[in-house]
Amino acid sequence: MVDGLISIVMPVHNAEKYVRQSVTSVKRQSYENWELILVEDASTDNTLKILENLAESDSRIKLIKNEGAHGASYARNSGIAAASGRYLAYLDADDIWSRHKLEEQLAFMQKKGAAFTFTAYEFGDAECKGTGKVVRVPEKLDYIRALSRTVIFTSTVMFDLGHIDRELIYMPHIKSEDTASWWKVLKSGVTAYGINKVYVIYRISGNSLSSDKVEALRRIWNLYRKNEHLSLPYSCILFVGWAFRAVVRRL
Repeated sequence: MVDGLISIVMPVHNAEKYVRQSVTSVKRQSYENWELILVEDASTDNTLKILENLAESDSRIKLIKNEGAHGASYARNSGIAAASGRYLAYLDADDIWSRHKLEEQLAFMQKKGAAFTFTAYEFGDAECKGTGKVVRVPEKLDYIRALSRTVIFTSTVMFDLGHIDRELIYMPHIKSEDTASWWKVLKSGVTAYGINKVYVIYRISGNSLSSDKVEALRRIWNLYRKNEHLSLPYSCILFVGWAFRAVVRRL
């Protein structure tokens, strides 16, 4: 584990239209002590060739090629296992970071002694241009509060592996694996600290999984009942709260 080094995990599958822009937002970071781990998940378009070129252009970019398509959780776990930095961040292959994201988030974590942080973010259009719709985040989040609000967005997260066990952050192989992973970490007693400043543009495209509202509802319900094993009455209460906040978040 290299102190001060930030390992960035990016799962990539059929992202030839977007991945260059996402990687460029990493290369432009004001904080330069990073490694970017690209996990190629058996794309059927020109993604692999693009990633190979990107890896050749910068020694800080590492490429892992999965044998067969296994999905985001498997890809992220492959990246987590390969990470050599003390700090771990995620960036999806269609999102972008602002220039000072890593520098300022790291400084916040070190000042706070935080093991788990996340930031505000802005919805972007298909070109990843900000729409003005910003998701603000709370100062702190524990397990109980997190159950009724999926405000932690993957591309905003950073962990300090010096204060949190790597095994704890491996993602389960289920739908909405990222949310389930945050809950698992929080349930262990870790507190997540929010930075209420926008550092990430979350690209919303027509084929985005999260743009399917019915699927999103089904996923959160299954997390309550099948993953967290919550009672039916408690799940209903949480579900109503979650749905209300999800609507407000997109207004």
